[in-house]
Amino acid sequence: MTEMWERFSYYGMRALLILYLTKHFLFGDKDAGLLYGSYASLVYAMPVLGGLIADRYLGFKKAIMFGAGLLVIGHFGMAFEGPPSTMVDGVVIRDGLYEQTFYLSLAFIIVGVGFLKSSISTIVGQLYSEADPRRDAGFTIFYMGINIGAFVATLLCAYLGETYGWQYGFGAAGIGMLIGLATFIHGDKYLQGVGAPPESANLSKPVIAGLSKEWFIYLSGLIAVVGVWRMIQSTGDLGVLLVLVGFVVTAWLIWFSLSKCTPVERDRMLVMLALIALSVCFWALFEQAGSSLTLFTDRNVAMGSVFTAGMFQSLNPMFIIMLAPLFAWIWVKLGRRGVEPSTPMKFGLGILQVGLGFAVLILGASLAGPDGKVAVIWLALMYLLHTTGELCLSPVGLSMVTRLSVARVGGMMMGVWFLSSSFAAYVGGMIAGAMAIGGDGSDVSLGVESLMVYTSVFEKLAMLAVGLGLLLIIVSPWLARRMHLEESTS
Repeated sequence: MTEMWERFSYYGMRALLILYLTKHFLFGDKDAGLLYGSYASLVYAMPVLGGLIADRYLGFKKAIMFGAGLLVIGHFGMAFEGPPSTMVDGVVIRDGLYEQTFYLSLAFIIVGVGFLKSSISTIVGQLYSEADPRRDAGFTIFYMGINIGAFVATLLCAYLGETYGWQYGFGAAGIGMLIGLATFIHGDKYLQGVGAPPESANLSKPVIAGLSKEWFIYLSGLIAVVGVWRMIQSTGDLGVLLVLVGFVVTAWLIWFSLSKCTPVERDRMLVMLALIALSVCFWALFEQAGSSLTLFTDRNVAMGSVFTAGMFQSLNPMFIIMLAPLFAWIWVKLGRRGVEPSTPMKFGLGILQVGLGFAVLILGASLAGPDGKVAVIWLALMYLLHTTGELCLSPVGLSMVTRLSVARVGGMMMGVWFLSSSFAAYVGGMIAGAMAIGGDGSDVSLGVESLMVYTSVFEKLAMLAVGLGLLLIIVSPWLARRMHLEESTS
């Protein structure tokens, strides 16, 4: 329930963000795509640090509550939209105060997610023993709960924001996060002690000027908000930083796996790192839903007069709600018969299906009308394939991290899982920028011309994902043997 409301707030804003950037602030497609990608990449990168702090000091419960508090501030800050930007003599004029308020609100959200996201997923993993056969099914149900929030948010927040005003959509997202925080505080008694600070944390110990270690961490979190506030405005520097952080983290984990782990632990960690790296392709394509695919829907999908473009993002969580119980049942059923696909096989199937989703859009585009509008059924089929791919990869990936990670770096590895999504989100922003149509403040509703730009990139994405997915399926038996799962059940 806590994660459901957190996802309500996140996806409510996600449904509006790219449209808000292009329609309210009049950013061009390229700049809006890069800004969206930078925001999403930082949202996924911060759990690496947040997971490490929760692992060693705060404990997962305190990290979740602090992160939720920052999220509440950030989402309500988004409701202060200010006057819409205007075009004067070919130059976009934006209100500087409200633009900076927007960036600061994004920074609060980014740091808040950093403390909350990896911690709450790790708590779910700690509720199951390593060999518990219900683990994948349990994470799938957890994933379905997440998507209830995402489904309601993308319908409600997108409708309010695009119909009545951006502040109403963003304000509704803030209310959802506030309910999530209250839910976690109320439900703490059900966690049976899971997520408490480690015994060695000594949170009450003074560290500087009489400030306890716990409050020093909270103060550092607020200082980090200021740093992210500046970083979100430097998309190029952020790309360099992500590459540097990724290299350092990956090198350290390889060193740790080779020098500090048993042979079984080593193989598990290296297979996990390989699958996490391959998941970058999936997430870079999947995250187009919040950027280029929403703009494509707004400009080139015959969506009628009832729905707004952002509302179509609700197709993904709707399909998850419908299909997650079925997938959970299938995995358990196949597992009992000893024929459940391995984790690498599921990853390969996920990447394959995201590629097929873009192939469906290419087919739909070939049948578009003279106005360049694609029938909405093709968009729905794409979201269906992306969702079935997601169900093969995302909850299974969360389960993989909690199952294969060495216990002493469990929280950090959950953060690394989100770090891979950070790279993917930044790459996804660059892909969205490659489909840019027009510059700042230009008229981008170009019909047939915009459809040609989108389908040209969609074709390349489909070929890449289908090829990579098939390759991973072929090598999956070899990777599965290196996971040594028989040691967990013997």
